[in-house]
Amino acid sequence: MELNERADVDTSQIEDRRGAGGGGGGGRLPIPTSGGGIVGLIVTLIAVLVGGGFGVNAITNDEPADNGAIQQHCDAADKLEQLDCRNTLYVNSIQSWWAKRLPQSFGEQYQKAPTVFFDQSVQTGCGAADSGVGPFYCPADHKVYIDLTFYQVLADQLGAKGEFAQPYVLAHEYGHHIQSLIGTEAQMRRQQERDPGDANELSVKLELQADCYAGAWAKNATQTADADGDPIFKSITDQDIKEGLDTAAAIGDDTLQKQAGQQVNPDAFTHGTSAQRQQWFRTGYDSGDPKACDTFKA
Repeated sequence: MELNERADVDTSQIEDRRGAGGGGGGGRLPIPTSGGGIVGLIVTLIAVLVGGGFGVNAITNDEPADNGAIQQHCDAADKLEQLDCRNTLYVNSIQSWWAKRLPQSFGEQYQKAPTVFFDQSVQTGCGAADSGVGPFYCPADHKVYIDLTFYQVLADQLGAKGEFAQPYVLAHEYGHHIQSLIGTEAQMRRQQERDPGDANELSVKLELQADCYAGAWAKNATQTADADGDPIFKSITDQDIKEGLDTAAAIGDDTLQKQAGQQVNPDAFTHGTSAQRQQWFRTGYDSGDPKACDTFKA
């Protein structure tokens, strides 16, 4: 994977709230995020691995974002060496592609969703959260949230070391944004309420669809451009796609249960097995078409 050093980094798509976190007592997000973040069980697993509390805290801090610092250093010559600048470019690419593809595939106009960079803790439209929840999308405020230190946990503790793990994570979360825009997420929640016994199975289908959407973006990522028409990526290789598939495998429900020292329990799955997550990322990538991602009918 090679980013284009000439591409402009559009930090207007980011809310940089790093340094604005607070503390508090234990709790949970009061309303659902889409799938509870990219990895579901990882909420518990990360808390164990990095020594944090479970999931989320009751945080009262709600300071506004200040993008001055990130904009300044993402305009610098070494911007591609900066983790936050690279991730901003990934967000730029994902949203650029969906802005064109969503009307073509689903007849809906795309609405941009900011990604919030935070450290330790953050206030969201879905409640207060800390880094233990991992990356997640909040349908109540249409924002993606990520503490960028998650990537270190993903590499060191879960074995997903490749660079392409990062855009895969973000593309998955923006897949949840698409589900929110076209009504899939709301429909799934209503069905969970009608059939609570199928709640986990429905959650798995939602998550696998987001994986498939991530694969569809990956297939088309080299065609995305900044506002001036400069390509954002120079190349995405077969090795990058393998890293995406490796990441999908690392965060399958069965793999995470084993890593947490648990027996594999399919009844507790919320995101799908490693094999399923790889299968649906590959389905999206091979087709390049989000309409091939109907996990609910499959």
